[in-house]
Amino acid sequence: MHLLNPNNFSFPLLASATEAADSSMVVAAVLLSLVVVYLASKVGGELSNKVGLPPVLGELVGGVVVGVSVFHLLVFPEGGTDASNSLIMTFLQTTAGLSPEATPAVFAAQSEVVSVLAELGVIILLFEIGLESNLKDLMAVGIQATIVAVVGVAVPFAAGTVGLMTLFGISAVPAIFAGAALTATSIGITSKVLSELGRLNSKEGQIILGAAVIDDVLGIIVLAVVASLAKDGVVDVSKVIYLIISATGFILGAILLGNVFNKSFVAIADKLKTRGGLVIPAFIFAFAMAYLAAVIHLEAILGAFAAGLVLEETDKRKELQTQVCPIADMLVPIFFVTVGAKTDLGVLNPAIPDNREGLIMATFLIIVAIIGKVITGLSVFGQPEINRLAIGVGMIPRGEVGLVFAGVGAASGALSKPLGAAIIMMVILTTFLAPPLLRFVFPEPKTAGSEQLILDGASGTSLVIEPSDSKVSRPEKTGESRDS
Repeated sequence: MHLLNPNNFSFPLLASATEAADSSMVVAAVLLSLVVVYLASKVGGELSNKVGLPPVLGELVGGVVVGVSVFHLLVFPEGGTDASNSLIMTFLQTTAGLSPEATPAVFAAQSEVVSVLAELGVIILLFEIGLESNLKDLMAVGIQATIVAVVGVAVPFAAGTVGLMTLFGISAVPAIFAGAALTATSIGITSKVLSELGRLNSKEGQIILGAAVIDDVLGIIVLAVVASLAKDGVVDVSKVIYLIISATGFILGAILLGNVFNKSFVAIADKLKTRGGLVIPAFIFAFAMAYLAAVIHLEAILGAFAAGLVLEETDKRKELQTQVCPIADMLVPIFFVTVGAKTDLGVLNPAIPDNREGLIMATFLIIVAIIGKVITGLSVFGQPEINRLAIGVGMIPRGEVGLVFAGVGAASGALSKPLGAAIIMMVILTTFLAPPLLRFVFPEPKTAGSEQLILDGASGTSLVIEPSDSKVSRPEKTGESRDS
């Protein structure tokens, strides 16, 4: 059990825990933390699913409830909270004999271990998203979806960044980070509503889904760039150019690697006869790619995403998705609940005068988030009959990628408490608004049975079936597939 001594870890997150802690108490604290995390994620996810929203949103809200905003069950020292504010530490003192003197060291070690598990969770999340992103589909969506995606990234990013710097006096790096958080589009909630309305295979639906997939790729590249900038705290134009080129080159290199690596990976996996013969080599590759990305000063999650893109092209894709899914179900909720737990919504309380600026920032980000995506419909050309408003509305919801931005920004220290909370509020509100707005802009659904969205039990992804011609389309990626 000496492995739980923080000094034995090489992870950067654990470097601050320098005092030796009782390993048995650290284990007990981590186990209690995981009980809280999984209860919050499951209860929140189920309630969210019942009202027709993505389960990941419920996991986030569950984290807010058990975290620093409400119950103080899961709190972290980087938010200015000490061991005396942790109900888990109080519970250990009462039931397990944890001494007050040893509590701070146990609290620090427990917090660092949970944070590392959360980071591992987001790496696996991006690997899973990569596995569900088909490169051929990305290249086949056409110029319309590409233009919509680029406009949907550039306009909110520029408006959010410039607005925060000029209107609120926010410094460059946090403003860039917040602007970048506005770029992502969540495909899960949009595809579900479009299916219910019978519009998934319409021209508007195909452009929305294609643009959302491209948005994911662009968003991950943007995240890699801004997260790297946050480490230095200053904006260096030459470094920005380097990061953009290296991030883009990394993704393109992964695509080229896929053509060479696919057959070798399948051949190796076929020769392995023990348990984990497919999933373990896949994770070796994913973690190696994540390490390589970190070495060249990008984010590890970009490497994991690229690894997923490569392995998506193999013949083992569906089998691998099935095996990765339960591992993601164990680790990814830790990330989302932790993001919520670290978010102090109290900084947006309008009753406190000092908090009003944060509330105004949240309102500003929400307005930019909505308008910046709605105008993407105007970029569609050559199709006078198309519903441009519907395309713009379909791009509004953020979701899991937006939460990744918030979590990485908070962990890097780039975001202040008010700005971090404002981003969380933006993600929540845009996700809530998307379903009713989509139903409003598509007022006349097609007759029932014209198309259905069903779940592929093997991969957890959706399949669109059109009874009229008995064709089954290519699985559409959904960001919340693990919760479906």
